[in-house]
Amino acid sequence: MKLPPPVIAKELEIFEKVFKESVKSHVSLLDTIMRYIVKRKGKQLRPMFVLLSAKLAGEVNDQTYRAASLVELLHTATLVHDDVVDESYERRGFFSINALWKNKVAVLVGDYLLSKGLLLSLDNDDFEVLKILSHAVKQMSEGELLQIEKARNLNLREDTYFEIIKNKTASLLASSCAAGAYSVSQDQLAASKMRQFGEWVGIAFQIKDDLFDYGNADVGKPTGNDIREKKLTLPLIYTLNNCSSALRKELIYIIKNENRRKEKVNEVIDAVKKSGGIAYSQKKMEEYRDKALQLLYEFDDSEVRRSLEELVRYTTDRKY
Repeated sequence: MKLPPPVIAKELEIFEKVFKESVKSHVSLLDTIMRYIVKRKGKQLRPMFVLLSAKLAGEVNDQTYRAASLVELLHTATLVHDDVVDESYERRGFFSINALWKNKVAVLVGDYLLSKGLLLSLDNDDFEVLKILSHAVKQMSEGELLQIEKARNLNLREDTYFEIIKNKTASLLASSCAAGAYSVSQDQLAASKMRQFGEWVGIAFQIKDDLFDYGNADVGKPTGNDIREKKLTLPLIYTLNNCSSALRKELIYIIKNENRRKEKVNEVIDAVKKSGGIAYSQKKMEEYRDKALQLLYEFDDSEVRRSLEELVRYTTDRKY
């Protein structure tokens, strides 16, 4: 699909101005870093979901633009902090903030972005939108910590995996859709419906991300990266739960003790492919995508609804 969807091209331009204004600082170092962040922004999928969810429920207004900016501020803050935690020196093909300005500055930049988001909402009395998105930040932290806890003992149960990704990835997309709908309708039911839609899209999005680890596409991270980091992914969980006890034991040993050896990581990747882990995960991803689309089809047909449908399909068909 074409990004951004033409139906929100004008709104996205306005959002970008609001976002640029919202990160401004009187401290020259911060201002330099903010300009660097704005220039190297990603696809802005979450603000697109905010704007489209709003247009589906009513007319985009100032609160909608602030909600989209808050989403992007929170998302960017988590990425900056993630790069410090993961000791990652690259983000979207460019140097990360911690690579250029070291960890202390990166942590403070992340804190600054969070505080700017809070103030953007509080200064404009957007209390309900702030509540919706603060809930997502809490869930994201819980998801990350649960993943770290489970990675230690490789407790690879499928229900645990879905709990992790629902919190870690899907919660922000779910809250983006809920905040967009609420900003124009002030209706909790409309927000709740769009939250569920966004959660299912977010789960499908994360499974797609997991699948990239087993492919050869250039996705900004090396193949096998999740295995090296002992991350729970659906293809791996399926394999460990559906292979012989001898192979399971061997794979767990590699993940725990030999996850830095490329040839051993490739052994795990091959085992996952042979076991049907890729096909199973693809099927699960499509199930969540289709659940989201079924909910979307409850709305009247319109250009906005079709654009949202295309964006949902983009999350599962994307090449990176």
